[in-house]
Amino acid sequence: MRNVAIDIGNTGTKYGIFEKDALVKQGYFTGHELPQELQNQKFDHAIVASVAAGTQSIAAGLSVSGSIIELSEQTALPVFNKYKTPQTLGADRIAAAVGVNYLFPRHNCLIFDAGTCITHDFVDKNGNYLGGGISLGLNMKFKALHTFTKRLPLVERTENEYPLTGQSTQESILSGVLAGTVAELNGFIQAYSEKAKDLVVILCGGDAGFFESKLKGRIFVIPELVLIGLHRILAHNV
Repeated sequence: MRNVAIDIGNTGTKYGIFEKDALVKQGYFTGHELPQELQNQKFDHAIVASVAAGTQSIAAGLSVSGSIIELSEQTALPVFNKYKTPQTLGADRIAAAVGVNYLFPRHNCLIFDAGTCITHDFVDKNGNYLGGGISLGLNMKFKALHTFTKRLPLVERTENEYPLTGQSTQESILSGVLAGTVAELNGFIQAYSEKAKDLVVILCGGDAGFFESKLKGRIFVIPELVLIGLHRILAHNV
């Protein structure tokens, strides 16, 4: 069984090729044209999810002998979705929830997806997806400070070193954005740890590497989490 999972994000598209349950190849592309690697292969089944553009053009370019699932609020899930407005829930968020429920069954899990936005999502030990939160990603925070003020500069992000107490405008922005966001995430970890015993914390998204060493407790970084979750949804439906 050879399947493909495709995750269309705000800035680009990720894909994962699975043989049985193993992720054997993954990649990234921008635009609406499939890379040659996907155009030249035949798949048994496929799943396509999007938080941005529609899924039809990507799905139409695939060669699939079986089912092509375009993830929506009607798609059957292997978790219990308790979100009040499932029609507004980002496909990446529910896919990540399915992924952690598969990788860490019977555990309380807190997921941080640090990309264009930073989302946090909570899945309890009984497989209930209970929702979470959405905030600005790091780059969006830097751009917002510059765009919506008269004099603040656009500051380039640093990967490791940043001040707690800024002694210039640039350092103050670095402190506010970087130290402030680390404190934000650690605050969520503390709050969820108080309500959920033996909490497992998982990081994914493009900025996961920045946060990995800065968050409290035992952190699992799983960059392919959304793809794994999409494939579990596909397996649940075919």
